[in-house]
Amino acid sequence: MSVPTEFTPLASLAGGALIGLAATWLLASIGRIAGISGVLNHAVEQRDGRAWRLAFLAGLVAAAGAWFHVTGVLPRTGFPLPLLVAAGLLVGFGTRLGNGCTSGHGICGLARLSRRSLVAVAVFMACGFATVYIVRHLIGVAS
Repeated sequence: MSVPTEFTPLASLAGGALIGLAATWLLASIGRIAGISGVLNHAVEQRDGRAWRLAFLAGLVAAAGAWFHVTGVLPRTGFPLPLLVAAGLLVGFGTRLGNGCTSGHGICGLARLSRRSLVAVAVFMACGFATVYIVRHLIGVAS
C-alpha cells in the first residue's frame, strides 16, 4: 500500500538555502559549527558562549514562527504523544551515539570533507530510508 506525500521543492530549497547560510554565517563570524545538538547541549551545560548559543536557538524558533505566520502553513498535529516521546528519545540517543546530529554532520561536516561525517550521514540516511519503508509500505501508516 502506497501513501501519498506532499511535494514542496521550492519551500525545501528555500529552507535548505537558509540553513546553509546560517551555518556559513556562524562559521565565518565566530568560527563555530552549527550542529544544533552541540549548540543546545553546550547552552545548557556551559556558561562560556551561552549567549550566542541561546541567540542561535531563539533564531531557529523565531524563523519557524515567521515561516508559519507568513505562509499560513502550520505544523502537523495529532501524533500520539507516546510515539513522539519515543522518537525524541531515539533521536537523542542517536545524536549522542554519532557524536553529532544531522545538521552538524550533514551540513557542516560534509562541507569540511570529514570522513566521520560522511559515515554518519550514510548511517542516518540508511536508517531513515529503512524507517520510511517499514512504516509506510510494510505497516501502512500514513506520514
